[in-house]
Amino acid sequence: MTIAAYTLAVLLDLFCLFLGYRFWFQPAAAAAGYGVPADPRGDAGAYLAVKGGRDGSFGLVGLALLAFAGARAEAWFMLCVALVPLLDTVTVLRHGGRKAVAFGIHSATAAVVLVCAALLFAA
Repeated sequence: MTIAAYTLAVLLDLFCLFLGYRFWFQPAAAAAGYGVPADPRGDAGAYLAVKGGRDGSFGLVGLALLAFAGARAEAWFMLCVALVPLLDTVTVLRHGGRKAVAFGIHSATAAVVLVCAALLFAA
């Protein structure tokens, strides 16, 4: 179970880094994938950059915790960070996004992050 916990944690952290990169360098595509399309040349450009910075930072913090503080610290981090995709679900729904994206991407991500936290606590 320890290998599965660490593997999933690293994959989730790397995915956050990927999302951060995508929101910085491919903002229109990233916003569409998020569920609320935005024009990166307009007022939404700042939102896209902030989202990219947030997601990338989560990935870096997660990797650092796993490497330097251990599984328990990463588990607490994952438990707290699971709130973010849940709030993303609400954001997509409040701004006219599709329910399939809100629940199929964001709520499912929260569930996977919570499973990862549970696995790390058990490791």
